[in-house]
Amino acid sequence: MFIKKSRREFLKDVTAIGTGLCASSLLLSNNNFLKPLYAEDNTLLRARVILAKDKKFIKINGTADAQVISKAIDSALLKITSSEKPLDAWKSLFNKNDIVGIKLNCLAGRRFSPHTEIVEAIINGIKSAGVRESNIVVFERFNRELQNAGFNIRRRRNGFRCFGTDDLPSGGYDSKPLIIGSVGSCFSKIASSLCTAIVNVPVLKDHDLAGVSIGMKNFFGIIHNPNKYHDSNCNPYVADLNSHPFIKDKLRLIVCDALKAQYHGGPAFKPQWAWDFKGMLIGTDPVALDRVGAQIIEKKRKEVNLPSLMEAGREPKYIHTAASLGLGVDDPSLIDVITV
Repeated sequence: MFIKKSRREFLKDVTAIGTGLCASSLLLSNNNFLKPLYAEDNTLLRARVILAKDKKFIKINGTADAQVISKAIDSALLKITSSEKPLDAWKSLFNKNDIVGIKLNCLAGRRFSPHTEIVEAIINGIKSAGVRESNIVVFERFNRELQNAGFNIRRRRNGFRCFGTDDLPSGGYDSKPLIIGSVGSCFSKIASSLCTAIVNVPVLKDHDLAGVSIGMKNFFGIIHNPNKYHDSNCNPYVADLNSHPFIKDKLRLIVCDALKAQYHGGPAFKPQWAWDFKGMLIGTDPVALDRVGAQIIEKKRKEVNLPSLMEAGREPKYIHTAASLGLGVDDPSLIDVITV
């Protein structure tokens, strides 16, 4: 699934689609499920994170089962959106005018990147909401990262596209940096100008500086200078970055690939510290999802007699900081983890 058009034709198509969309992107937003909800006494209401676990996600031959995965994602969206039918759930998150970017995390290569079967299920769901396939863009920082993870570069307009920010003109980043709290960066044009909606598809893993790298940390992959923002366990940098409208107002869904997860030695893939979790974390609250993911990693570290992330000096404090910025819920007592 995952073909060739001339680079000139491709860039012409991207320019045509991107023109005039930046100013209207917020009008096209449909992200009510992402905003933390408050009761009349100004207390936070509960957040939902779906934990989909099934041994059948992985076939006997070791490959992922696309059909089982697709059904699980549909079931998760029913719980998240309180819809009766998968079609209604997808339509509540996306509309036919959206241009949807699917941000992957392919840093660790083919052995530890989002499975193509999960990405295909997401694409099919978005299409069911009425979004044209040509308005779906699977992306990462670099073409080579996508290719190393098993994704073909696709530039044709008669289907979904798949390419890196570096495939765009002038390196693919906006020419002027934007200041977001402690962060000053140029954004990928895919996120800033091309897309009106984003699906975040990270993997569940430990991070040697941030503590964990799940959903919010994955957006370091849409700025030109992420190397500058790893001090103090990436806090408050991850939280500040995620507060920018290019992320906060466009993010519609997070599907964390946890078929395989890693509890130590990240962000690079270290097989000696990875395990077959055979699950996915699915939600629309980026803070709650990261908190649940961090708890899973902490639990596994305890099982293998490793110190907690706090004891190791890399507690993922950015999760609480993100909650303090109103990006979501990080209090475990206010997060409903629903198994499907």
